Amino acid sequence: MLATHEVTNQSAPLSGANLFEGNQPLRDALAFHGLAAGDPALARLGSEAGSAEMQVHARLANVNPPVLHSHDRQGRRIDEVEFHPSYHALLGGAIGHGLHGTPWAEGPGGHLRRAAGFMLFTELEPSVLCPVSMSYAVTPALKANAALHAEWSGRVTAPMYDPRGLPMAHKTGVTLGMGMTEKQGGSDVRANTTRAERDGADAWGERYRITGHKWFFSAPMCDAHLVLAQTGGGLSCFLVPRWLPEGTRNRVEVQRLKDKLGNHANASSEVEFREAFGWRVGDEGRGIPQILAMGALTRLDCALGTAGLMRQALSLAIHHTAQRQAFGKALIEQPLMKNVLADLALESEAATALALRVARTVDRTEHGQDPTGHEAIMRRVLTPVAKFWVCKRGSHFAQEAMECLGGNGYVEEHGEGLMARIYREMPLNSIWEGAGNIMAIDLLRSLRGGPVAAALAAELAPARGAHAEFDRLADALPTRLDGLTDELEARLLARDVALAVQAALLRQHAPDFVFEAFCDSRLGRGDSLGAFGSLRRAAPFDALITRANPVQ
Repeated sequence: MLATHEVTNQSAPLSGANLFEGNQPLRDALAFHGLAAGDPALARLGSEAGSAEMQVHARLANVNPPVLHSHDRQGRRIDEVEFHPSYHALLGGAIGHGLHGTPWAEGPGGHLRRAAGFMLFTELEPSVLCPVSMSYAVTPALKANAALHAEWSGRVTAPMYDPRGLPMAHKTGVTLGMGMTEKQGGSDVRANTTRAERDGADAWGERYRITGHKWFFSAPMCDAHLVLAQTGGGLSCFLVPRWLPEGTRNRVEVQRLKDKLGNHANASSEVEFREAFGWRVGDEGRGIPQILAMGALTRLDCALGTAGLMRQALSLAIHHTAQRQAFGKALIEQPLMKNVLADLALESEAATALALRVARTVDRTEHGQDPTGHEAIMRRVLTPVAKFWVCKRGSHFAQEAMECLGGNGYVEEHGEGLMARIYREMPLNSIWEGAGNIMAIDLLRSLRGGPVAAALAAELAPARGAHAEFDRLADALPTRLDGLTDELEARLLARDVALAVQAALLRQHAPDFVFEAFCDSRLGRGDSLGAFGSLRRAAPFDALITRANPVQ
């Protein structure tokens, strides 16, 4: 072997770190919301998600994507998707930590703990969390059919992953999905053409035969999907299992798997229903309200997931720049790099704060801890706001973090390919469950449901008087909220509500220097939101970076 040079000045991978214990902003936010900053279950999850073993599984699940087998070797239709063993190891880990339906069987705090766990697992690998998120969102919808809820809920809340292709009654745990959008309609589900014809009734309730298609049908190996179809009474919701109770396959035919920009470990498919059996969940014609309720929960997960990806991208950037030397000193000591890293740290902490605040609204409203109705209003308003703003900032954030690693960040094999996967994943959370315009329209719809201006004023009150720019924004919001119907202003309103609530939260559970730097850089300086690394000279660069360092 002819050695021409010694390899030096290459950063070691970020591996073996406890993602929970090293995330001070997350722990501070959880403590503010009433959970222990040293929660042992989250500490165990943080250790597992940061381990070298699980990082290898994440890489393998992505470089060995799922494969569709429509028929067996004898020519029988089977519609099976084959996954790499690492996919099952990851999904089993997420479900084992109760990130799917488990919180619905827990008491107060369960949804908050699950939200933090969802962010931590996203840092490891987001693709496998699609069926996890859908199972979480679908579980409460089953209550609209008492028989289905009695049969299915125990298995969908159990922390048991059972990948076997069997009827529900023979499995220890199940996952649930959603099938809503069609070729001609997308987000406009009222344009759906899939039809459901009544076929009698049985122990699971009103039974229908469903004929039609779904254009995006993620995680087709879920044990059942909630599907929208037209009936004589209008668009309605149905539970469509993969296997029928008597042990035969339901007639849900997978046409192909989507070839996506990212999210490679997850199978997203197109399907046809050929008189597939489905059981009605809720009343005829109530499909739209049901999908909105489920969509609100998956939208929460989009914000949580993006916040998790931001955190991991930031961690990789800090870890790399602390080791890499350039122009005579470590990159992390270079003034311009300090500005970028500190700015990314602000964005990451603010995203975590807002996403967890939405999770708290779910926890409080689902457990009867909302005597004044404030949490219900905040849940309705902040869900589309967080989905819009956090996810909208994600792609730009990932690009800037990748740039901190230079060319290495663009290479698939660097750090198990994690930075490249983060970059590809970011646009999905912004698109899935309603892109930016849908979220802005949803915010307008939420303004018609109660005293939003008063509730938001109460939400912002703890930060009043602490910063002039914050007070200026808080003063202007009530007038903009009351009676706003102009869609052209909706995206600007969503941004400003997000920034105001983020600032108020940082005032309450972050050090003062974080709050002040956030207000200085985000409020009243719209131009600064276009590029990271434009903090003013007086910003506390070192303190912000130290607080965000994943290795405490």
